[in-house]
Formats: sequence, C-alpha cells, structure tokens
Amino acid sequence: MPASPTGRAKTPPTPAVSRSANGSKSAASDGPVDNVTRVYNELRALIISGQLPPGARIAERAVVDRMGLSRTPVRSALHRLQQEGLVASVGRAGDQRLIVTPLTRGDGREVFLIVGHLEGLAAREAASLPTEARKQLVRRLREVNKELSVASKAKAPPAKLFALDLQFHETYVEGVAGPRVVALHRAIKPQSERYARLYVNVLLAELPTSVKEHEAIATAIGKGDPRSAQHAVETNWHNAAARLSEVIAEHGERGIWHLWDAGTDGAAAKARPPKTRAR
Repeated sequence: MPASPTGRAKTPPTPAVSRSANGSKSAASDGPVDNVTRVYNELRALIISGQLPPGARIAERAVVDRMGLSRTPVRSALHRLQQEGLVASVGRAGDQRLIVTPLTRGDGREVFLIVGHLEGLAAREAASLPTEARKQLVRRLREVNKELSVASKAKAPPAKLFALDLQFHETYVEGVAGPRVVALHRAIKPQSERYARLYVNVLLAELPTSVKEHEAIATAIGKGDPRSAQHAVETNWHNAAARLSEVIAEHGERGIWHLWDAGTDGAAAKARPPKTRAR
C-alpha cells in the first residue's frame, strides 16, 4: 500500500485484519480469539454471505448448541450484532425474538450513502498522497478496473465481478485512510455487501456505468485533486444507491414478513409485501 505523506503526524496502526469466508475484511486480534468474538465472527460471516438470509430467526439456544458455549458469550455477540444493525429484535413484550435484519429499500440507501461518505474521505486522502505514491495507487486502480471491465464483457461469474469491484474500492481505502475511517469502513461496508450479493444478478447490468465512474475516481486521485476525488466517490455511491432502490422497488424487499406480524414500532403498518414477478 502507498506510504503516508511525508510530514504527517503518525497515527495509531490499523488493527490487523483477516478475511472471512465472504471475502470481507474484519478486525482480528493479535492473540487467541475470545468466545464472544468467535461467535460474533461466525454469525457475521453467515449473515453477510447470505447463508443466514434476511428475516431468518436466530435462536439463542441453537447458537449455544452449535458453538458448544455457554449463553453469556452468545448473548454478548448477538448484542454486538444488534448494535451493528445486522440482527434485529421483533415481537411484542414477552414474545421478543431475534432475526437477521431484513433488507429494505430505505436501509439499503442509508447504508450505501454512509459507505460513500467514508470512502469519499479515503479518496480525499489518496489524492493528497505524494506524487509517486499516488501514481502507483492509480496504476493499481486502473488495473483492477480494466480487469472488471473485461470480466463484465465476458460475462464472468457474479462472484468474480463482485470480488473485483470490492478490490477496486479497498485499494484506495486500506493503507491510505486513517485508522478511524478504516475501522468504520470495515464495520459498515459488509452491510452494503449483503445487498449487492442478494441483488447482484440484477445489478450486473449496470456494471459498465460503474466502470466509468471508477475511472473518474482514478482520474481525480491521479490529478491530486482531493475535492474532485471525494466527489467522484460519493457520486459513484449515490448512483449505486439510486440503482439499488430501483431494483428493490421492482423485485421486492427481503425478510420483512416477520415485521408484518411483529407490530412493533409501527413496523407492521409501514411494511409492504414485496412485489412478485411472473417467472
């Protein structure tokens, strides 16, 4: 990764990372993983990859039996997942249950815009790198984007296209942005991946547009224009949020059936059945 600009104050090192089964980066401890983190990491990977689908019930007892642990670390891990918005509590008092947070139009838009702002800050830093480091970064960005373009035209498997898009964005975030931005990005970005993975087959049609927007990001960083780089990234994610909203409006939200019966916080009144299409 590019070195930090000379003359800048040193910041604390970013925590070491490991890749989960879905390819996402997550913070990893230097020593043995404690039981809470172990449960958290496994459930988080299952949710993000879609193996635990939106709306699926998460029974504490089932997790305890699966992991071979006591209830205490399992409850702590589930609480952490609730704080991140990956798990939700539904039902009335006395009949509360945990489910994988549904994928909705409003939530998807919010998540994409947050990721866009975080990556926009990273791009701003990237455009402020010394000239040589910036050139190396832009070279890598264009290599990945070209590979994405070629793979898209060749109709490569969705998993490969998804991985290349993820790699493009990680290239100007990891090792470039400050530790706080990176930490926040690692916490929220996987939530956008839930949407991208589930609706990927429909979103693939928009890849040529994404490739053009990626080039605009690389160009702004290459020129050393922080403001334009930030704007290019935020535009990319704003457009992605709009595309996602259109797709969800047509194909329906996922996992919201639990909310119809829950009647909590007005969710039942607000939830609408997903649209269905003839197949």
